[in-house]
Amino acid sequence: MRTNEILGRLRGSKKIILTHGNSDMDAIGSAYALKSCFEPADIWAPAGVDRVARMVADKLEIPILETADLNDYDLVVVVDTSSPDLLQTEGLTVPPNSLIIDHHAPTGKWDDMDFNCDESRTSCCEIVYDLITSAGIEIDRKTGLALLGGMLTDSGHFQFADSRMLRTFADILDKCQIPMDEALLLVRAPVSMSERTAAMKAIGRSKFEKVADMIVAVSYGSSFEAASCRALMASGADVVFVGSQRDEEFRVSARATQEMVRRGIKLDAIMGQLSKETTTDGGGHGGAAGMTGIGDAEAMVHMCMMKTMDEFRNIKKRMEAERDSPDSTGE
Repeated sequence: MRTNEILGRLRGSKKIILTHGNSDMDAIGSAYALKSCFEPADIWAPAGVDRVARMVADKLEIPILETADLNDYDLVVVVDTSSPDLLQTEGLTVPPNSLIIDHHAPTGKWDDMDFNCDESRTSCCEIVYDLITSAGIEIDRKTGLALLGGMLTDSGHFQFADSRMLRTFADILDKCQIPMDEALLLVRAPVSMSERTAAMKAIGRSKFEKVADMIVAVSYGSSFEAASCRALMASGADVVFVGSQRDEEFRVSARATQEMVRRGIKLDAIMGQLSKETTTDGGGHGGAAGMTGIGDAEAMVHMCMMKTMDEFRNIKKRMEAERDSPDSTGE
């Protein structure tokens, strides 16, 4: 969809901006930037927001609806959400021709919508900022902070950033006169005892396998999957899957080091393939992805481990072939 067509739909109409379940800062930052620059608009997180996004929303006084009726609006916009299933709200149907703005690998589940996706971008906030600048709109300081917060969290505090994201980040710092330390402190949340305990339990329950110098670890718990992933990676794993079970529903969070991504690990592809095989919903990025649905969390993380082991073996074969080729020795 062309930029001028997107801007035409955003201008003037009464909009509601939806975000995925347990919305992160990238989703909330994108939604708030659209709201502030293309009024009138409301933000609705139908399945809640995560801890960091809630903290930032409170700091910046970002209004987020707890309930809404889509029939009250001229346009529905969905941000940072690769599939309608990720809205995680029973009975919620996004009307046809809604506007979808995303940066994840397309799942094909938004085919009847006006779909604007750039999976090469590290964050959805970058795409939204591009739209705002294309419209000739100057952002205020609060909007700049919200966008920076989304870029920081989705890039793993620059660990997964590329040069394009860094240039966009610096541009917002300059235009809004935001010091770097203020941007960093915005999304820095104190680690609760519950989060620390969940991470320690995840390490205790973990299992791992290795191929050559590559380690994949899996674990499960009831909450704080992202913190558990970080703990397992800090302990030495290269790829991590952590699952949680809530009644019949499961959720799996996955992380990989940048070195593994450079070698060829693509967590979004692994999760996407598994989701098709198990009729669940999965996707994300090469270094960070997730999967949700009906099923057993332990079984799902085991399947994730097996597929990753297959990828490790392929990487090992390729590396051995490259090492043994005549070109690698200069002959």
